Amino acid sequence: QVQLVESGGGLVQAGGSLRLSCAASGRTFSAYTVGWFRQAPGKEREFVATISRTGSSTIYADAMKGRVTISRDNAKNMVSLQMDSLKPEDTALYHCAADLHYLGTTTHEYGYWGQGTQVTVSS
Repeated sequence: QVQLVESGGGLVQAGGSLRLSCAASGRTFSAYTVGWFRQAPGKEREFVATISRTGSSTIYADAMKGRVTISRDNAKNMVSLQMDSLKPEDTALYHCAADLHYLGTTTHEYGYWGQGTQVTVSS
């Protein structure tokens, strides 16, 4: 079992950057794929990025490619999401999620979720 806590969200101007962090508890964190999803008001939760257990493989949503980088440090039980060139449409609650499925890109492939961190991008 793993528990996840996100941090790093905030208010930023369009074109700015934020680095989100996902801190995990549990001694077997390295066994889990970790993904980031986001949910804007009135919209469904959508995939942003995912990283494999060792960090050797990643997948990004088309809307985020070239603007985000996901990374992990298993020694620190941490996954980060670096977001650059932010746009107002990136405004959402960002969640990290974990599961044993390999590089899942849909919400139903993840059984463990954090509460989220709010990202607001002003124009």
